[in-house]
Amino acid sequence: MKNFITTQNWSRSELQDIIDFAIELKNKPYQPLLKNKSIAMLFFNPSLRTKTSFEVGISELSGTAIILQPGKDAWPIEFEENIVMDGNSEEHVKEVAQVLSSYCDCIAIRAFPQFMDWDHDRTDSVINGFAKYASVPVVNMETIEHPCQELAHILTLQEHYGDLQGKDYLLTWTYHPKPLNTAVANSSLLIASKFGMNVKLLCPSEDYHLDDRYLKAAEKNCESEGASFDVSYDIDSAYSNVDIVYAKSWGCLSHYGKIDDQIAYNDQYKHFIVDESKMNLTNNAVFSHCLPLRRNVKATDGVMDSDYCIAVKEAANRKHVQKSMLSKIL
Repeated sequence: MKNFITTQNWSRSELQDIIDFAIELKNKPYQPLLKNKSIAMLFFNPSLRTKTSFEVGISELSGTAIILQPGKDAWPIEFEENIVMDGNSEEHVKEVAQVLSSYCDCIAIRAFPQFMDWDHDRTDSVINGFAKYASVPVVNMETIEHPCQELAHILTLQEHYGDLQGKDYLLTWTYHPKPLNTAVANSSLLIASKFGMNVKLLCPSEDYHLDDRYLKAAEKNCESEGASFDVSYDIDSAYSNVDIVYAKSWGCLSHYGKIDDQIAYNDQYKHFIVDESKMNLTNNAVFSHCLPLRRNVKATDGVMDSDYCIAVKEAANRKHVQKSMLSKIL
């Protein structure tokens, strides 16, 4: 049994196998590969692309998707160990994971961090709790990482460029009026470095550095692939001659859990918006984003409506890579 929680636990060749089979499924979408299989999908947070792409994709493979929203149409769940459950939670993940494992062939989790204490949130206690007590594979639909988005990202880039080895890749912070999850940024570093690209992280300041575990993983991945990893604070030099621009907003860990402070701090850096002048510095780069995206806040209309914007293609590819991944682990 193999979970799909982080791509760091999968080799580049294993991930490429998933992507290659996704291309086959894209050309021949209706196959009975999940016939008589059921996937319990627990959504602790809202979703548009993830819910739709998983549910439709499972149906196209003749499987059954069970959609649950703990605290709404399912009981609130406790994840702390050795706790007196006299609060809002009605049952513990120990029982939930075991019961769902007896009904379903896979459990998929979407659970964002609580934005209170990064030392706690970085443990990813919700999905790891399910992984600990489930007897079926557990899939990450976004927690503090977003591995399904990673697969769609690489598939879309490979469709555009072919081999990505040695391509110059920029992950840039971009402005948002609220502090957001670091999941896609973490995942961007993991997957770009794993596929042999020269990776550059552009931040407004050191305060916006991602968790050290992801910086070190990206550095190690790049080193093993013969590529480079750098952190930059200069917009013009960071964009210069890159082949790929991937944008994401995230809250800085130094202000984690302090929403008002983070909002005021972000407001200094509205000029990090991805616009045409920045894209003109690149080597005719493609631009992408995981979506949703606030137009003319994160990126301009001109960038989003350009021929080089592949964000919608990437979102569409979510369905195909997820179908492939589920087929592989089940």
